Amino acid sequence: LQITGLIFGGVGMLGTLAATAMPQWRVSAHVDANLVVFESIWEGLWMDCISQLGVRLQCKLYDSVLALPPPLEALRALMCLAVLLAILAFLTAIVGVKFSQPSTEGPQAVSAFILAAGVAFLLTGGLVLVPVSWTGGAIVRDFYDPAVPAPLKRELGAALYVGWASSALLLAAGAMYC
Repeated sequence: LQITGLIFGGVGMLGTLAATAMPQWRVSAHVDANLVVFESIWEGLWMDCISQLGVRLQCKLYDSVLALPPPLEALRALMCLAVLLAILAFLTAIVGVKFSQPSTEGPQAVSAFILAAGVAFLLTGGLVLVPVSWTGGAIVRDFYDPAVPAPLKRELGAALYVGWASSALLLAAGAMYC
């Protein structure tokens, strides 16, 4: 059970890192009758990208941290905190698995590391779930809002699905350890 939790936690940690770095949080939606699409727009936490005809990809980092809208600043902060906590939880889980092997340490040391890893994985899973679901809800709300022009409508990007899967793995790892 500890090894399975460690694997789930490790994959969840890598997924959290990937979701944070990926530029595909919001992708352009093609809702018009136009079947020929020349470019796709990706919006992430750190940069915007434009893919032209699926051949050329051009990305640009956001110019200033101070010029970002407050929701994007909050999403960045939560995901960075989640990355740090995921790494800490994974390292704690490794120490807990090491201590669970026959050694001279008492059972208190083993249970303390195992419980700490479980709580940290649960917190991380919840921390990843908040910004990913927040973004997903905003995308769905704007997509069905008739006041939003068609060129500004976005769809759920791959980073959101990676984030939801990572959150599920982290929560499962935390439950296993607890």
